[in-house]
Amino acid sequence: MLKELQDKKQNYLKDAEEFKKNRNEWNSKASAFSKRRDELNKQTKELIDKAQEYRTKRDEFNNQVSENKEKRNELNEKANEVYARVDSLRKKDNIGSGRSLNELRKEIDHLEFKQQTEVLTTEKERALVDKISELKEEFKKKKEQLEQNQELKSFLGDAQGLRDEASEFHKKVKEYADLAQEYHDKMIECFRDADKVRAEADAQHKEFVKAQEAADEYHKQFLKLQKEIRDFDKVIVGLKKKAKTEKESKDKVEYKKQAEDVFAQFKAGEKLNTEDLLLLQRSGFL
Repeated sequence: MLKELQDKKQNYLKDAEEFKKNRNEWNSKASAFSKRRDELNKQTKELIDKAQEYRTKRDEFNNQVSENKEKRNELNEKANEVYARVDSLRKKDNIGSGRSLNELRKEIDHLEFKQQTEVLTTEKERALVDKISELKEEFKKKKEQLEQNQELKSFLGDAQGLRDEASEFHKKVKEYADLAQEYHDKMIECFRDADKVRAEADAQHKEFVKAQEAADEYHKQFLKLQKEIRDFDKVIVGLKKKAKTEKESKDKVEYKKQAEDVFAQFKAGEKLNTEDLLLLQRSGFL
């Protein structure tokens, strides 16, 4: 039975070592997945922080767009008021005919805005450009006609000055709008990259959880066998102790019987050697 228990214990030790090896391997994998996940989460945060920086810049440029657009519109409105006054005087003095400069200017502005903001086919783009050129030529001729009148010429000069100043603000509007769009695109790209990296980090986390669960299961099995081995050790130690006690008891009986035989020889007058005398002394016969 002792031999059988010792053999079984050795098998358990072998299995426990295998569980320990598998546990360590899966813990190593879990550690690698965890490290990669943390690296990706760090990249995600960096991308989001960068995207927020781009958002801040975009918003700053959008504010510049709004401020310059407001100034441009104010100047255009003043110019339109001057053109309206020119038109009023023109009608009063019956100078020129047809559409007013104010109407032509508004239509030109409208078509130019359409050209800048809408996506048109080549054919429609060409037609729009031709229409704008035609209106500008009409505006130029009517302006030259009205400038024959010195009072109207003065007003038209004021209106043109306001339009030129508004044009400078319009350039800034376009400049800041382009910059705002540039940083908006960068922001969107960063957020998209962050989403991709975050998805990869989530995948690494799932692998980490699987690896950790596998490692925990092997560790559980390892601990279970360790307990079984300790129980085997207790039984084996008990059996060995029992065997030792039984052997000592048997040896003691045999030792006593041997002493009794020597003592019988002593009483019979036989000659004893030193070892025999020592045996009788240890056994209490002398």
